[in-house]
Amino acid sequence: MTRRIRLGVNVDHVATIRNARGGSAPDPLRAALLAIEAGADGITAHLREDRRHIRDDDMLRLKERISKPLNFEMAATEQMLDIALRVKPHAVCLVPERRTERTTEGGLDVIGGHDHLVPFVDELRRAGVRVSLFIEPGAEAIDAAASIRAPVVELHTGAWCHAVEIGDLEAAEKEFRRIVAAAAHTGERGLECHAGHGLDYATARRIAALPQIVELNIGHFLVGEAVFVGLAETIRQMRLAIDEGRSAAVP
Repeated sequence: MTRRIRLGVNVDHVATIRNARGGSAPDPLRAALLAIEAGADGITAHLREDRRHIRDDDMLRLKERISKPLNFEMAATEQMLDIALRVKPHAVCLVPERRTERTTEGGLDVIGGHDHLVPFVDELRRAGVRVSLFIEPGAEAIDAAASIRAPVVELHTGAWCHAVEIGDLEAAEKEFRRIVAAAAHTGERGLECHAGHGLDYATARRIAALPQIVELNIGHFLVGEAVFVGLAETIRQMRLAIDEGRSAAVP
């Protein structure tokens, strides 16, 4: 039997709502605690350089208060490295970041950025922090991640999910085949395979059938659905969808 997939809940957009008006509500820490109670296996938060949603004090409070692993998404900059080494989260996921983007638009350039990324990965690993690289689903990117000595990769599922959302079935199947091949290649390279970006119930259920997938990180959809049915119910339904997908996995 294939092992249960971990669900990481991203609380960034709870902070987005808070920051739209100022003040302290809704509190991403409260969302994180509720998510864990509802079945989340960990909490993900992206501390952007412009602090558009999660803030420095949010990361500290999350690290101090939650009972599950904290996954700290960040750009590969010296400032963020210093903060991560102070916070000491369970994990860091290095992601690309541009000031003008509304959300992360693709994977890291792990090929062109190889020499820049190596010291970040090495220093975080020496500090006892698990490191993952957010990459495009492709063999070359996976090979580069392995050469950077990152033990985990997170496959960017955004292009697939967008094609599904707009009903472009041909593009969606092409993108999903890329993900299938990439997930298989992570196993060949001995890397732990995570995935995320744009996932909803249906896409999470489908990707969960890939036996190499160990963890899914999901945020925007969960926060959006929570407006209608509540965060706890949304997470319970996501947990059910993932478990249903995993039950179809072929070892």
